[in-house]
Amino acid sequence: MRTSILAALLLVPLAVGCSEAPDPGMQGLLVYHEIQTDSAGHILPWFSTDPGTAYDHCIGLVWDFWQNLPPCPNGVPYVLQHMVWRPEHDLRGIAGSQPSMTLHSWSRFYAYSGDEALKQDMIRIADYVLAHGASAPDCLWPNLFYPYNTVVHSGIYDGDMMGFSVPPVLDVLQPDKSAWFGAELVGLYRMTGQTKYLDAAVGIADTLVDSVIAGDNDHSPWPFRVNAVTGDIVSPYTSAWTGALQLFDGLIQLGAGRVNDYGDTRQLVVDWLEQFPMQTNRWGPFFEDIGTWSDTEINADTLALYILEHTSWSPTWSQDVRAILDWTLSTFGNSQWASYGVTAINEQTAYMVPGNSHTARHWSVELLYAEKTGDLSRKAEAIRALNWATYMVDTDGKNRYPYDDIWLTDGYGDYVQHYLRAMAAAPELSRAGASHMLWSASVVENVVYAVNSVAYTTFDLESRELLRMAFEPQTVTADGLALARLTHDSDLDLGPGWVYDAATGVLRVRHVGAANVEILGN
Repeated sequence: MRTSILAALLLVPLAVGCSEAPDPGMQGLLVYHEIQTDSAGHILPWFSTDPGTAYDHCIGLVWDFWQNLPPCPNGVPYVLQHMVWRPEHDLRGIAGSQPSMTLHSWSRFYAYSGDEALKQDMIRIADYVLAHGASAPDCLWPNLFYPYNTVVHSGIYDGDMMGFSVPPVLDVLQPDKSAWFGAELVGLYRMTGQTKYLDAAVGIADTLVDSVIAGDNDHSPWPFRVNAVTGDIVSPYTSAWTGALQLFDGLIQLGAGRVNDYGDTRQLVVDWLEQFPMQTNRWGPFFEDIGTWSDTEINADTLALYILEHTSWSPTWSQDVRAILDWTLSTFGNSQWASYGVTAINEQTAYMVPGNSHTARHWSVELLYAEKTGDLSRKAEAIRALNWATYMVDTDGKNRYPYDDIWLTDGYGDYVQHYLRAMAAAPELSRAGASHMLWSASVVENVVYAVNSVAYTTFDLESRELLRMAFEPQTVTADGLALARLTHDSDLDLGPGWVYDAATGVLRVRHVGAANVEILGN
């Protein structure tokens, strides 16, 4: 639940400094900016009529805002102790999903931009959580991570928020948040080579294996909330297990830990998801500030995204995804801005309010669906919704929930990744005249952009990349050996090489047995 309903319980002032919320419903004004439209009256981004220019600008603004936030009085970065930005410091602690969301966005944003500060921020976040948030090895649920700092400026994660209407509770954690964090730690290990991240991910996975149950309509394979010390189940069900699938996938691919057990547990989770939430549409809960049942867009659409990225899920993967996306749209679609061609997406059934991140997530997944299936019927609508979500970003990088606060989840870690995903699914939505990696099948360890060259290293020796180029490539090498220039995108299915479309500036690369790729122009 968000502050418009529960501020009185928290005694949080709503109109202080930059937290004073503009009215999203003012005629012609959408949060921070006057609405711009095309000749048909459909919404355009506020910064530029070109989506690629606008999206690039907005994600750059929010990154600048994030990295320049001053620390708390105890010296700990603000973003590691609070879920909402207020200049006078919000009274709430961190959101349980905040570290994972940010690690995921920054990993993709690093590949896109080559900004080393993103990588250093990922390391800072992961190291802090590892040092200040783990359940003890002798707990009944060991080596997981608490989602909340019950004493906000203690700098220690030690329990769960448990909703607005009750005090936070020590020793309670959310296994889904730990699973997601573990998946991102695997990615950070791939990026940095630091084994402490892999070891922590293995610890999380082992606890999940040892505590899993088959589940049913009222009990998920792991509970939503559990006391790590006593083992008491606080809330028995959530559908938020995409992070667990990603964690097991990553460890199995690396051959790390109890691989056979991870495979068995992963299949159990897949079977449960197919039998229950994918049939019943019980897609809740997710948020730490909700104490009652609530279906959520994030749980549903995140699984739809996972299936699109793993089409071996089932022979009916496209129908499965379409069913999930249609449920989200029918349940959470918000027509307040329909006159501008926009269907915004509400957050959850307990808070039917449109969100910047939720709208961007849903419609970025729709763009990926369009790319994967060739069904373009919702593509234009998806772009308009992404245009709408740019209006939440102020010129200084504040990114506001339209009727609410500046959430460090929704406006930052859970925002940037959706625009990068949209660019990968529809490269024309990326910025022209600049070189950017839009997608990689492997984690990108390093990337350097120059005027007439791009050089990068992937963790995996076999990978594919999608880039939009500011120059026409003349040669592409992998570990110093020239790759063949091919004619059609489908040629890359047959072997390594590269394909460049001069009309769009899109470059596709496949390399096998080599990790260091260099792209050279004239």
